[in-house]
Formats: sequence, C-alpha cells, structure tokens
Amino acid sequence: MASSNSYNSPCAACKFLRRKCMPDCIFAPHFPPEDPQKFANVHKIFGASNVTKLLNDLLPHQRDDAVNSLAYEAEARVRDPVYGCVGAITFLQRQVERLETELDAANADLIRYASFNDDLPHQAPMVGPPPPPPTRQRPPSDQPASRRVLGNEGGGGGDGFYQTPSNFPFPYHHIPWDYGGPCGGDINGGGQGSS
Repeated sequence: MASSNSYNSPCAACKFLRRKCMPDCIFAPHFPPEDPQKFANVHKIFGASNVTKLLNDLLPHQRDDAVNSLAYEAEARVRDPVYGCVGAITFLQRQVERLETELDAANADLIRYASFNDDLPHQAPMVGPPPPPPTRQRPPSDQPASRRVLGNEGGGGGDGFYQTPSNFPFPYHHIPWDYGGPCGGDINGGGQGSS
C-alpha cells in the first residue's frame, strides 16, 4: 500500500484523472503510481465515480480486496470484452472436467490391471536373473508380413530377430492427448458436439 505523498507524486488514479492527489485520497492506498494501467483498466470498465462510491461504502479493511477484484475483472474485460472473467472461469471448469474424465479412465485402468494381476497364477519366486526371452532366427525370405524386424535398424551387423506383435489389446479406448476423442474436441470448446 503506497502512500501518495511519500514521494510527492500523485497516485495512479489522480495522475490519470489529472487532479491533485490529496492526503486523504481514497485511491492512493490501492493505485500506486508505479502501476498506472491498473487504474486505467478499472476506470475504463467501471468509471472513477462508481469506484469512489463503492470504496466509500466499504470498511477500510475490505477496500483492498474490492480493488483487487475490480482490477481483475477490468483486466479480464479489457482482454475479452464479451465474456470477461466468466470466459476464463468457464475455460478452467472445462479443463477440470476434462482432467476428471482422464483421471476416471486412469483409475479404471488401474482397477482392471489390478484385477488382471490377481487372476494370474502366482509363480514361485525365481532365484537369480530371469532367462532371456526365446528368439527365433529366420532368413528374410521366410518372414511373414505380420512380423517386423527388431534389432537391425541401426545397421550394426547381425541378422536381427523377429518378434510377433502382442496379442493383448491396447487398454485405452482413446489417447488422452488426442483432443478429438471423448475427452476433448476443441481445446476451448466443450468437446464433441458442443457449439
């Protein structure tokens, strides 16, 4: 809270309104001269006389919060004249809903994986390192179209080995970062089907 007379310069409000800043100026504690844009936005949206009336109706300890709220709303209204801070609130609410949907999907996956692991037969613990996975070497002419070569992409020599793709289905019905899926759509919109 800067005082208007501490450096002999008027507060941002009095400077903007081109009037003398008095010692009992109601704007001085809330609109320091270092931040003139704060008052310019508030004045543009609400008007100086309305802000004066509002601050005079409040108790002194409530004024700082009121000015901060007015300044936030005024800045949001300057950036987005149609929706103001309601646009920012709506965007954040949609983002929270989208993240809650993703969290629910992740929790469902965890439950499914946990129940899958419970259904597997339990094996005795192994002593020592696990054996290497079995691999089959085949000449390239015998390679089926459904198999892919692993290990020979870098040209480091060797014949590589062939691995059959896994028969396990991919657990996700959508990719979380794919905004065209059930969680998304337009990043600013309400997902699919909203206008």
